[in-house]
Amino acid sequence: MRVNQFIAAGSSLSRRAADQAIAAGRVLVNGQTPSAGQQITSQDVVTLDGAPITPDVKPITIMLNKPRGYVVSRDGQGAQTVYDLLPPELQRLQPVGRLDKDSSGLLLMTTDGQLAQELTHPRYVKQKVYEVTLDAPLQPLHRQIIAEQGIELTDGRSQLGLSRLRDGDDTRWQVRMHEGRNRQIRRTFQAVGYTVTKLHRVQFGQYSLGSLKRGDYQSIGS
Repeated sequence: MRVNQFIAAGSSLSRRAADQAIAAGRVLVNGQTPSAGQQITSQDVVTLDGAPITPDVKPITIMLNKPRGYVVSRDGQGAQTVYDLLPPELQRLQPVGRLDKDSSGLLLMTTDGQLAQELTHPRYVKQKVYEVTLDAPLQPLHRQIIAEQGIELTDGRSQLGLSRLRDGDDTRWQVRMHEGRNRQIRRTFQAVGYTVTKLHRVQFGQYSLGSLKRGDYQSIGS
């Protein structure tokens, strides 16, 4: 395991923050400053700011029902963050993907780097399902364009699977996608003249939100 992974697994730091801590001389391996990318074995003694680090052997993964208004970050810059919803022993978990501040629903957080890779890398093709509310009924032509032709955004084409959440209501839609570009759903609808007023994720890969209450979390197998 690389030293930055080891630190991230045994502390509240992300891998990037671990790299910064290493560069700042806050990390020692067997009393010496490690090199970037140094591999750590079970015989090595690793300390951060003088305190020993011992990562859990078994990875931890939770599913959180993120409320609107919470930022998926450690630094909310004045806003509440998803870490405010977690106890101290879960503060070192890393989010798998993102939900913007105005979105809600299923957020996976884990110490399992392999799981995070499998859920986010494009080659694994994991479906995400959202419930979306629009500010106006979606017109048939616009539905066809989004679902069949796709919308050209600044970072590429966006094509979404669409189905009504309720018969006769063209403002509420189930959206299915396999990508995860920044604010992709909002930008796709905005391109044809609609504002997403509510965006709630209910499924990510094999994980479904189910009856988990807003602001609550539960442990899941990873």
